[in-house]
Amino acid sequence: MKNIAIIMGGYSSEYKISLISGNVVYQFLDKTKYNGFRIHIFKEKWVYVDANDAEFPIDKNDFSVTVADKKITFDCVFNAIHGTPGEDGLMQAYFELLHIPQTSCDYYQAALTFNKRDLLSVLKPYGIKTATSYYLNKGDAINTEEIVAKVGLPCFVKPNRAGSSFGISKVKTAAELPIAIEVAYKEDNEIIIESFLDGTEVSVGVINYKGKVTVLPITEIVSDNDFFDYEAKYLGKSQEITPARISDEMTQKVSEIAKRAYEILKMKGFSRSEFILVNGEPHMLEMNTIPGLTTESLIPQQAKAAGISLEDLFTNAIELALNN
Repeated sequence: MKNIAIIMGGYSSEYKISLISGNVVYQFLDKTKYNGFRIHIFKEKWVYVDANDAEFPIDKNDFSVTVADKKITFDCVFNAIHGTPGEDGLMQAYFELLHIPQTSCDYYQAALTFNKRDLLSVLKPYGIKTATSYYLNKGDAINTEEIVAKVGLPCFVKPNRAGSSFGISKVKTAAELPIAIEVAYKEDNEIIIESFLDGTEVSVGVINYKGKVTVLPITEIVSDNDFFDYEAKYLGKSQEITPARISDEMTQKVSEIAKRAYEILKMKGFSRSEFILVNGEPHMLEMNTIPGLTTESLIPQQAKAAGISLEDLFTNAIELALNN
C-alpha cells in the first residue's frame, strides 16, 4: 500500500474550492492500493487532518508527519491546491528538491501557465491565437485612451495570476476601467486587459492517460451572467454542456490546438484550457494545471463523458507520477 498525501487549501481566494477538490480525491481514491492522507496547506499551518479532524503538524524538512510516535512519509503527493502555492510552481519545486513524486506538471510549467501573460506570449509564435491584450503592473500610469485604442470596448480586466474568476470585470465604458483595474489589483499586482471575443466559450481537458496524451470531450460554457465569473463557475449560474454543441471539424481543430499546447509546454498531469471560438478560429484565454476536481467540476464531467471514472482518473494520475 502506497501512502498518498492529498494536498489541499492554499494561500489564495480559491482555498475553499481546493478543500472540496481534495476531499473528492480522498473519497474516490482506490482504497485497495493507497492510504490517503488529507494534508491542509495554509500560510499559518501545514497539517495532516485525520478521519476525526484531529490535526498533526507536517515536518517541512522532509514532508513527513508523526502520529502516535510513528513517523509517516509519503510515496506520492496528489496536488489539489488551486492558486498559490500549488498551481504556481512553489510546491512542485519543493517536492522536486525532496524527490517526492507529485501528480501535477513540473515547477517551470506551473509558474509559466499560472502567468497568463507569459503563457500566451510563449504560445503565440506557434500560431495559437489569443485576444488582443494590454498589460499593467501596479504603479504604472493608467492611460485609459491608450488602453481603449488597443483593446476596444467592451473589454475584460483580469488579474494576471489568479484563478476561479476572482477579480475579473467586464468593462463596457472607458469610465469603468479605473474601477475594474483596482478590483483586479486586489488579487494580483500584475493585470491583463483583453479585447472582448464574441463567440462560443469552450473548455478542453487534456491529460496523459495511460501514457498517451488524451484530449477529453469538450465542454461548452453558457453563462447566465455576463461572462463565466465565480458565480457562474461555482454557484450554478451557468450551463456546462459536454460534449460541446460545435461541429466535428471545430471539435477536431480546438482539440488539436489544446493537445499541441500541452505538448509544446512538455506538460504532465491535468490541464484544462479555455478557448473562445470566433469566426471558426479558437482563441486561447488560459490554461489551468490544477483544475477543479469537485464532482461538478469540468474535468470530472469530461472524464465521465469519456467513460473514465473518478477512481480511474485519480489512479492514473498517481501511477504516472510514481512511474515517471
